[in-house]
Amino acid sequence: MVDPTPSGSAAHAGETGEAQQPPRRYLGRILLALGLVGTSLVLILTIGIHPYGDGGGDADIVVQERRPQPRAEVPQRARAAPEDRLNASDQAELDSWAEEVSAATEIPARVLVAYGRAEMWMRSAAPDCRLSWGTLAGIGRVESRHGNIGGADVGTDGMTTKPIIGVPLDGSSGVRAIPDSDGGRLDGDTRWDRAVGPMQFLPATWAKWGTRAGRDGAEPDPQNIDDAALSAATYLCSAGADLSTPQGWWDAVLAYNQSLEYGQDVFSGAAAYAAATIG
Repeated sequence: MVDPTPSGSAAHAGETGEAQQPPRRYLGRILLALGLVGTSLVLILTIGIHPYGDGGGDADIVVQERRPQPRAEVPQRARAAPEDRLNASDQAELDSWAEEVSAATEIPARVLVAYGRAEMWMRSAAPDCRLSWGTLAGIGRVESRHGNIGGADVGTDGMTTKPIIGVPLDGSSGVRAIPDSDGGRLDGDTRWDRAVGPMQFLPATWAKWGTRAGRDGAEPDPQNIDDAALSAATYLCSAGADLSTPQGWWDAVLAYNQSLEYGQDVFSGAAAYAAATIG
């Protein structure tokens, strides 16, 4: 998140990250993690699991590639998620909204429930942030094809059917070395850190920003789409930026991953979802 160069990116947390390369240029690779940089107190969230590497194509509508310059424009807001009612939203209304949006975008409805709920809750938690679920979907598309990378899927309980885990950050070609920070608890690797879950958090970043969407007192799980989407939303809004403005949107997304091409890929997805849902 700190290094502004394409080879050193950050993800939602503000410190260390992996550059994401343009999805359609590397169809033969399942996972791609590029340069990690460390800077202040927090390790960055996403590491750059490559969403199209298994040759399975998009998990949603065809997205037109957009290449705007940073802070020049902001993607249009997608069709708003339902109103949140004192943190006890009408699940049936959210499910109905997700089904309708799924028909327009081809994003799985269960995943849209997570994106939509995160938007709803951030209206109260960070009203000045003005986060649209379309931005979360743009990130989810780039990071893991909305939880559908490498044969994974998102179940009705919100959990991925198989863990989504990135490559070891072991200092090999194109990857900086990040020694294990969690004893392998989240990524199964006791030597090196790996990005985890559908929104691709580093273990150290998850330790700071992981949030339980179920509000049941259980530990947040990066492999749970509800937890991952809400944690990503919390991070994007953490700096107090207004994501309805070009400056605020780009600052937040480039903090998530400090790569221009990554930001443009997220922009492309967010713009496509907005166009599909508002006509």
